[in-house]
Amino acid sequence: MKALFTKVDACSLPEGSQLVSRIKGGDFIDCYSIEAEASPRQAADIITTFPAWGQWLVKLRSVLTSPFGLSQTGPDAPDKVGLFPVEQETETEIIAGFNDKHLDFRVSVMCEHGKVYLATWVHPHNIGGRVYLKMIMPFHILIARDSLVRVGAQTRASTMAST
Repeated sequence: MKALFTKVDACSLPEGSQLVSRIKGGDFIDCYSIEAEASPRQAADIITTFPAWGQWLVKLRSVLTSPFGLSQTGPDAPDKVGLFPVEQETETEIIAGFNDKHLDFRVSVMCEHGKVYLATWVHPHNIGGRVYLKMIMPFHILIARDSLVRVGAQTRASTMAST
């Protein structure tokens, strides 16, 4: 039973995602899913609460990118998940992210049919955005997959506690 909640699959972005309309040539999009029961907000809160090693990577990113004037904390917003301003929220999906000078990015957390989907869309503006994306890609994949494993584990634990 545990494997059901820890197997993360690379998948296509669900067609109902609001990110679909943003995708253009040259953009990056990826999507992973896990079997779990959660609301988009619950899953997004788990995803953006990084473990210690993830927090360390975010700090390292801040040190390495600060000379280039990239945003370190994201813009101010009345509603955020982690560092990311919430742009849109429905019963099945929450989209958060912002535009920076090197790229625009959004993260979608979509929950439907007993699955949680985590998708990332990136639109690079220039060579700096493309280089940045290539440099962070191994870490992005690690963080995305780990985030969904944590969603599965935490939602499983809360389901077991309530029964």
